[in-house]
Amino acid sequence: MMQWEKLLTRKRIGDPSDFQNETGPLRSDFERDFDRVVFSSAFRRLQDKTQVIPLPKNDFVHSRLTHSLEVSCVGRSLGKMCGQAIIEKHPELQHTLGFAASDFGAIVAAACLAHDIGNPPFGHSGEKAIGEYFEFGEGMRFQEMIHDDKKWNDLIRFEGNANGFKTLTNTNTGLIGGSRLTYATLGAFTKYPKESLPLFNDKRVHEKKFGFFQSEKEIFHAMAIELGLTDFRNNQHLNWSRHPLAFLVEAADDICYSIIDFEDGLILRLIPVDYAEKLLLPLIGEDFEKWRYDQITDFSERLGYLRAKTINKIIQDCFHVFMQNEESILQGTFNESLLKRGQYYAQVEEIKKITLENVYRSRKVLEIEAAGFEVLGGLLELFITATEDHLYQKKRFRSENIYELIPARFLGPHRKPDADAYTRILKICEFVAGMTDSYAISIYRKLRGIELPND
Repeated sequence: MMQWEKLLTRKRIGDPSDFQNETGPLRSDFERDFDRVVFSSAFRRLQDKTQVIPLPKNDFVHSRLTHSLEVSCVGRSLGKMCGQAIIEKHPELQHTLGFAASDFGAIVAAACLAHDIGNPPFGHSGEKAIGEYFEFGEGMRFQEMIHDDKKWNDLIRFEGNANGFKTLTNTNTGLIGGSRLTYATLGAFTKYPKESLPLFNDKRVHEKKFGFFQSEKEIFHAMAIELGLTDFRNNQHLNWSRHPLAFLVEAADDICYSIIDFEDGLILRLIPVDYAEKLLLPLIGEDFEKWRYDQITDFSERLGYLRAKTINKIIQDCFHVFMQNEESILQGTFNESLLKRGQYYAQVEEIKKITLENVYRSRKVLEIEAAGFEVLGGLLELFITATEDHLYQKKRFRSENIYELIPARFLGPHRKPDADAYTRILKICEFVAGMTDSYAISIYRKLRGIELPND
């Protein structure tokens, strides 16, 4: 069984073996994690990355940045609620080890803040665009260079969660451990603590996707051992249980994208406005204050009231599910999301269905996502070809110009391409995935000669 003492470690990648699990008086290590994510350039770029509506004209609509901030707020509440209950149940965590409910909240908040940090432009379609470039597109030619099935699956099933772990931990900048978040926060961040293979037909909740590339498997292995995660390894395939707090990160994300994406659809009139009361009031139930609601005249403010009440209701429910199943979660045998086990799952699924039909499949979204496939596939082809030409000394003027546009941290030492094909191609994927929606479109148009740079 996993132990909270190890799961809450303050140790970071690169800390010495004799590291002492202590914290400062003013700002905890987990609060430092939160601050490091906030001040990272990768987090800042989320302000121009798609949440639901690509390249929105309406300033109300959420970006990945505002979504991540809201998920972090929900996650902090969930973490503190569960932390208080866990400390009451295991008082030695506070009296002997000095942990507080706020530490649980800070870990979950930091992990939530970073949960989308590895997502490419154009939402989840961006992941598909990168994967299909290698599986069905021009990138198929590199399969013969990459003889490892797991490495090839990293590319054809490109995963934003794994790229997020890479972004937070890689050493491209020269710093040991990248952002140097605590193992506790990195563990809570990782909803899918397995490698890209094998694929499972009967998936446990943590096996639906994968959480790290082969390039970071040693880092993840060391982290899993430090945290004491349950090892589900089968025939040497790396696969661990979730860090228990990852269930809270997942719940916070589920709550926000289910309810707030629905709210965006209502504001944009993609969903009929009468669906707000029709779907949210039954979920709010006895917590609905009609007298207060009737005093609100503005539609968006009314919607905000309904959204806040709904989210609070689901938070309370997820808290109870977590605490009721704490033992099986620590054993690594709990295999569902908190939301799915909760009493409001059917209502939330109905809300998600309405959003899927009216928002995610709206004409505008489909058109821009289709265009995003062309943009990301085109950029990968341009930058990977330039890298290959430089490596094999094919003196092509255009390729050399494009090669000079690649930041040094996505190349090998002294701005030379990495000799290993998997390493150099994955770095270009990371480079393209880190772009904002607007920048990806802009640089694509310029490199294709569709438009020229402005002064």
